Amino acid sequence: MNYHSSDKAPKAIGPYSQAVSVGATYYLSGQTPIDPATGKLVEGGFDASARQVFENLGAVLAAAGLSFRNVVKASVFLIDFADFQAMNAIYAEYFGDHKPARSTIQVAKLPLGAPIEIDFIAVKE
Repeated sequence: MNYHSSDKAPKAIGPYSQAVSVGATYYLSGQTPIDPATGKLVEGGFDASARQVFENLGAVLAAAGLSFRNVVKASVFLIDFADFQAMNAIYAEYFGDHKPARSTIQVAKLPLGAPIEIDFIAVKE
């Protein structure tokens, strides 16, 4: 098992890694909309939060030598399903015509009161 991290994504707020790989499979821990420069949730509403999550995940992917095209599974956790369409639009911006498998789940609460968290499974070909 190998560990992967980026200083362009928030440091883990617990005893876990930003990403681990086993063989060609990479497991990225959930990212919330924490600005890595401040360690605080971004301001600006849901869209800004969702974009920060994707930027954080993109930084971890890049640190492992991967891109969004390597993602095979995404798990999206939303506090409010009213944000589903906005999340879908932003998700499509980052993935383009690449369409990994995905689960989207409404949850009662996320760390630090974040409105969204996303984790990925990726494969290096």
